[in-house]
Amino acid sequence: MKYVDDDCGIRKAMNLVGSKWKVMIIRQIREEYKRYGELKRLIPGISEKMLIQELKELVSVGIVSKKAFPEIPPRVEYRLTEKGIKALPLLDSIVEFGEQNF
Repeated sequence: MKYVDDDCGIRKAMNLVGSKWKVMIIRQIREEYKRYGELKRLIPGISEKMLIQELKELVSVGIVSKKAFPEIPPRVEYRLTEKGIKALPLLDSIVEFGEQNF
């Protein structure tokens, strides 16, 4: 059996699509920026803790960008990066496969 490196492309991609919450977040911000409150409202069942955690991970790997505005009250917007936009065809294919086969 061949050893799969932790740095392998397959493993990295599966870390992205292996989380239903990450996929749902990406799908929500695919067209335009979204604020945290909008995402919380648009993604039923996600806890605040999970939304914060998943957004942090998506930002840290460069799929999503976070822009904070120096306003009171604070305003933060999330949008897809170029890297995130490149992931959309993969996510769309997975969604289409699921809809057609399950």
